[in-house]
Amino acid sequence: MQDWWRQAEADLDTAIFNLNGKKYYASVIFAQQAAEKALKALFFVNKAATPPKIHDLVELCNLVNAPDEIKKEAADLSQTYLMSRYPGAASEIPVKFYTKEKAARFLHEAEVIVAWVKKQI
Repeated sequence: MQDWWRQAEADLDTAIFNLNGKKYYASVIFAQQAAEKALKALFFVNKAATPPKIHDLVELCNLVNAPDEIKKEAADLSQTYLMSRYPGAASEIPVKFYTKEKAARFLHEAEVIVAWVKKQI
């Protein structure tokens, strides 16, 4: 669990760093990863088992019985998994698609999820 949690915190820090460095698509990637790894840390705590190899944040929320407000944040952030990484997944390539405003919104969603997980573990 500790490894998942430490990496979630590091990914969140990296998302902030990239937002401040104007690497908005990278900020979104790491924001999504922070939320994913935090939820997987909680899964490990709750189930005493290795988390599943999935990237769907809503499904992970379901597996850890997250409340609806967390699932709402997760639903929006989860859609970035492909769009922030791959050309053709959105209307523009990730480096052009993600603006400061979009990246800040997704970072906030990750922060909400990570903060909730922190209270649970």
